[in-house]
Amino acid sequence: MTEKSRSERGGRRRFNLKRREACTGWLFVSPALIGFSIFTFGSILYSLYLSFTDYNLLSKPNWLGLQNYVKAFTDDQYFYPYFGNTFYFVVALVPIVLVVSLLLAILINKKAGRLTKGYRVALFLPSITSTVAVSMVWLWIFNPDMGILNNILTAIGLNDVPLWLGDPAWSKPALVIMRVWQMSGYYMLMFLAGLQTIPETLYEAADVDGATGWQKFIRITVPMLSNTTFVVAILLVIEAFNMFESIFVMTQGGPLGSTSTIMYYIYEQGFTNYNMGYASALAWIFFAIILVVTLIQYRFRHEQGGE
Repeated sequence: MTEKSRSERGGRRRFNLKRREACTGWLFVSPALIGFSIFTFGSILYSLYLSFTDYNLLSKPNWLGLQNYVKAFTDDQYFYPYFGNTFYFVVALVPIVLVVSLLLAILINKKAGRLTKGYRVALFLPSITSTVAVSMVWLWIFNPDMGILNNILTAIGLNDVPLWLGDPAWSKPALVIMRVWQMSGYYMLMFLAGLQTIPETLYEAADVDGATGWQKFIRITVPMLSNTTFVVAILLVIEAFNMFESIFVMTQGGPLGSTSTIMYYIYEQGFTNYNMGYASALAWIFFAIILVVTLIQYRFRHEQGGE
């Protein structure tokens, strides 16, 4: 009984000590957590409230109910065209960046040597460079008169060169090219990390069975990278939906609204026209659409037997 009592007392002391340490830790981090909660969740809830008002920075908000949401779907002539532009970038960027980043990862993974790290840095560097800086460089590249791209096309004999950002037919493809160049390096590293977790014995066994490189890619690499591919696809969809900085710097939504997306439209409504209430409603509609698309991806992944 004595030994048992000592053991119980010792256990209670350890529990009390851990509880005091936990309370002390929470006490130290609570100011940061409280501030983060107020400025993050408080702002989110306030924007939800504003979405039901006519707030315009100049007067007190008046309650409108669902009028802003109804206006977006029924009375706003730009809502659907700009959503079309947004989905264009999603549909174009996601598969292209997926394929390009995967191919780059495979090439880097196979290429051994001292230069491999240099290749990784060179390919990753655009993704950590400021989008504004990258956009300024590509503005020069796409310049129809002095840009290096049209100079190259002219040098190889193409006289009818595109106007790129000045042509509604070429403005969206030009932005896609720029974003593929910038985004691929980051997702290449994610695929590279996934490739390096695949056991080499699987490829050795496939070699013994006489499998070709394509068969090994389809039957080993692709299935083993399924989880990585799913994560990359989710991140790409969200990033493509939120495309803004490059549009703001390179086209300002033009020409003729051909590159205006919902993100850019929200900015225009909120910070150019000062329709904060309507901009908040658009932001919440946009959030709901991204959430639905993400949940559909999760559901599809679950039905395919993913974890």
